[in-house]
Amino acid sequence: MRILAIVQARTSSSRLPQKVLLRFDQEPIIITQLKRISRSCMVDKTILATSIDTSDDYLAKKVAQSGFEVFRGSLNNVLDRFYHAANTYDPQYVVRLTGDCPFTDPDLIDEIAQYIVDSDFDYVTNAGKEDCLSVPDGFDIEIFTMDALRIAYSIATKPSQLEHVTSWFRSEDSPIKWTHFQHYPSRDYFRVTIDEPIDYWVMKNIYDELSRVKKDFGVDDVVKYLKDNPQVASKNAHIIRNEGYLRSLEEDKKFDQSLNTGQKLWDKAKSLIPGGNMLLSKRAEMFLPDQWPSYFSRAKGCYVWDLDGNKFIDMSIMGIGTNILGYGHPEVDEVVHNVINKGNMSSLNCPEEVYLSEKLVEMHGWAEMVRYTRSGGEANALAIRIARAYTGKQVVAFCGYHGWHDSYLSANLGDNNSLSGHLLPGLSPAGVPVSLRGTAKPFSFNALHELEYLADNNELAAVKMEVQRSTPPDKDFLDGVRNICDKKGIVLIFDECTSGFRESYGGIHLNYDIQPDMAIFGKALGNGYAINSVIGKRSIMNACQNTFVSSTFWTERIGPTAALKTLEIMKRDQTWQTITEIGLKVREIWLECSQDSGIPIQISGIPSLSTFSFLVDNHLALKTYLTQSMLKKGFLASTIFYASISHSDDILEEYRLNLSKVFKEIADLLYRSENISDHINGPICHDGFKRLN
Repeated sequence: MRILAIVQARTSSSRLPQKVLLRFDQEPIIITQLKRISRSCMVDKTILATSIDTSDDYLAKKVAQSGFEVFRGSLNNVLDRFYHAANTYDPQYVVRLTGDCPFTDPDLIDEIAQYIVDSDFDYVTNAGKEDCLSVPDGFDIEIFTMDALRIAYSIATKPSQLEHVTSWFRSEDSPIKWTHFQHYPSRDYFRVTIDEPIDYWVMKNIYDELSRVKKDFGVDDVVKYLKDNPQVASKNAHIIRNEGYLRSLEEDKKFDQSLNTGQKLWDKAKSLIPGGNMLLSKRAEMFLPDQWPSYFSRAKGCYVWDLDGNKFIDMSIMGIGTNILGYGHPEVDEVVHNVINKGNMSSLNCPEEVYLSEKLVEMHGWAEMVRYTRSGGEANALAIRIARAYTGKQVVAFCGYHGWHDSYLSANLGDNNSLSGHLLPGLSPAGVPVSLRGTAKPFSFNALHELEYLADNNELAAVKMEVQRSTPPDKDFLDGVRNICDKKGIVLIFDECTSGFRESYGGIHLNYDIQPDMAIFGKALGNGYAINSVIGKRSIMNACQNTFVSSTFWTERIGPTAALKTLEIMKRDQTWQTITEIGLKVREIWLECSQDSGIPIQISGIPSLSTFSFLVDNHLALKTYLTQSMLKKGFLASTIFYASISHSDDILEEYRLNLSKVFKEIADLLYRSENISDHINGPICHDGFKRLN
């Protein structure tokens, strides 16, 4: 579909309720408008977008009976309603019209539609500049690309932007390329829209007179009638144009004053950085859209200070698992400071990468060689390259989450849901070469028969998998995987970026006495400093020399230095035991809150990396409410917890007391059958990958 026209309307108008259901003759004016729009030569489909509120049930029914499709969405967040309505049809361009303008002229729509199609503008409107309008109020038309609407939906947050859909397009922070369209000839200005009772009187007079001659009268017919009948035109001339929008701008001022510094910076970031930041898991939308502090000024132990100096206890992701020792561990920071003083980079290599290799090989007796990267995505891509170079085969079987790179996302080519059961749903393979289709084959954890099928029907270069995430491996599952790889000559890669050092001094696979051919470590390895490693058997790792793998900043000195000290502290203090005990205590708190409140939950993951989900409808709303309430109480908290040794018993007790109160608040709301969303000061959190720009 190229062009979709959407008329937004609801019946709960404060000044003139049910106005779109008023009649000029035998049918509601909203249907009159929809029929007029349908005469456009450029528009492929015309629909109504109304709310899911019961007040709009009759409106939706009448419009549907007239033969027009109806989309129902948010009552007050019109941008949300409008976006999802458009997204249902996925057009190239969208025409936005409001249900209080029943005399919409299809010729004007075609004029602007042709202009935007022939131009490189993202948004064109004939109502963009109040001082040079070329048609009466009531003939406003806005046309924009679907891509522009997606960006607005992802970024816009102010009341005026959510209520009026396109106001963000025209804001100073918007990158949208737009223009005001001037019609020629320019028509005189009159008020030809319905918002007050007197407006309806004027419009009824216009309709009764003009429809006697022709039903499809246009803007010039209306202008001529009003010029010839000033006694009619003058009746509503005193009403301020776009009065509702002007009031919403006042709400914007209150909204701006309520935002903290981090929220304001996040709004700016989304217009400057695709997606707002570098890591999906740290987006504000994953926690508490419009309320999350987003940025930190400093961090120590398990405390985080935002840009306004507010102090929070981090009972959530702890840097996405990078800080088992807590933020800013003094011993690790000291060696890093010393390295900075001595110099981080030079034309020679740093010796620490050799010392660290010795340590990693020593703790994993099966491994003989090591390569380094600075991120987990790079490490995963490197491991796949080495396995393919070693085997001469192309296809890889995956189980778990393994980063952003092409080799992983290619599994979603042709089926965007192939990886949905592997931590993050909705991962888009846009930009991944279609030639990679079929080179990544996902299989389910603990489903050995799925891997057997893949191995029997494909020439597999590698099996890459997480040893454990949500649930432990079934008995003989890992042995079965190892046997399949041995039988077929497949490289077995354990991705321990997340699980490493959380249940043993090294990989979690050591607890299962299973030896892979390669393993990947990251996150906790440097306690917040960037360092990832790929370790493996000599014969396989040497294949790295047969393919070009090289990067400047893989040779910097801070990462290996931090990793050496982190490993020293881990071994000395046996930190994997401490964080496991802490994780088990947090699970006990969750179960206690669940039992006391009567809200069922399901807990999964290893103890030091635990998560729970609400086993009720609208679970994301409950999760968002929990995060909102705990933030007010001084906690960064959600339904996931990464343990660090800095989470003391006193902190856990404070967390327990506050979380139990929040669970009881949720239980009370559910008992009263109240809509949890009505108690959230913003949108519901995301549960997977969603485009922000």
